[in-house]
Amino acid sequence: MKITGIEIKQYLLPLDPPFKAAWDPAPRKQFASTLVYVHTDEGITGVGSGDLMTGFEGHEHLFIGQDPFDVERHAKVLDNIDFHYGRPWPLDLALWDIIGKASGQPVYKLLGAKQDKVLAYASTGELVTKEERAERALGLAEKGFKAMKIRFHHSNPKDDIAVVEEVRKAIGDKMEIMVDANQGWKMPWDTERTWDLKTAANVAKELEQYNVFWLEEPLPHDDAKNMARLRQMTKVRIAGGEMNRRFHEFRDLSNKGALDVYQPDVALCGGITYGKKIADYVQANGSVYSPHTWTNGIGVIANLHIVLGVSNSPFIEFPYDPPAWSIERRDYVQTPETMLNIDSEGYLRASGKPGLGFDLDEEALKKYEINYFYVGEKES
Repeated sequence: MKITGIEIKQYLLPLDPPFKAAWDPAPRKQFASTLVYVHTDEGITGVGSGDLMTGFEGHEHLFIGQDPFDVERHAKVLDNIDFHYGRPWPLDLALWDIIGKASGQPVYKLLGAKQDKVLAYASTGELVTKEERAERALGLAEKGFKAMKIRFHHSNPKDDIAVVEEVRKAIGDKMEIMVDANQGWKMPWDTERTWDLKTAANVAKELEQYNVFWLEEPLPHDDAKNMARLRQMTKVRIAGGEMNRRFHEFRDLSNKGALDVYQPDVALCGGITYGKKIADYVQANGSVYSPHTWTNGIGVIANLHIVLGVSNSPFIEFPYDPPAWSIERRDYVQTPETMLNIDSEGYLRASGKPGLGFDLDEEALKKYEINYFYVGEKES
């Protein structure tokens, strides 16, 4: 089998009403998705999604004519591109989709099939009052979720701690609560000061009384020394690494004991090929691998496969905060039948179909496509 062509297409879904994200001061009026299609001479096409593939154009010849099964070779080339340009890892996801389809197996089985289901935590993200957040938490519990994540966004952490308190009072012990401090990285325009170690420690101490499962990104993503110190100062697990980009960063964080939970997203960091290496490494050092998944439905599915294949995590992130962030908005490029949802007990399972196991909604693709380029042999 040989790779004959690579397509990159971009789609844009208008959001009306807008989504008021906790990490973005401007309400989001549209949601972009980039899809990478890798075509082969045997008629199998793999599809991946994630970042914009910035800087990839002009490097297609490094893959055309190659065997898509040679993922270690391809991952090294993508890692080189990542060093110089943007995050090209959707192509790795597309390659694994091809491998699964050609083998007749879902990707998680090719990775090892460590488990066949995993509990999802509802990852919330909209700016709402503490009362509304508590009310939504009750709705999540009724739907079957066993855990949820609350994103901090106030200038004074005490106001965010009050949200956690309100939610815990509402749900009791029905669900685990994760907290995302949003201190690990910044949007391009964000020049506000991040927390220091003492602030993070004080917040963690307050969160202990609400039995918070983990505190995510309480310090800058590269501050391994202080994250390791913070771990020794609190009973709450410390999580992070969602926007760290390359394998050596996770190796160094792990060697320094920086985190209890590592969260690289295969759609943004290393693809499935390097994601498995990161998972194996941090788990061998006694930590948990539970990836960030907040891209789109295809990103959730790709991360689900690696969690089912190799992870020791009891939970996977499930971006969900209706009505503003619904499954239909998140997964709009997919057919309704392959949009991912939990079962009645709160578990996510892979579809069992070969490859990554989703289908694209051709009508939605036609409606929302905004940009496109193709390199390779055109079929007659």
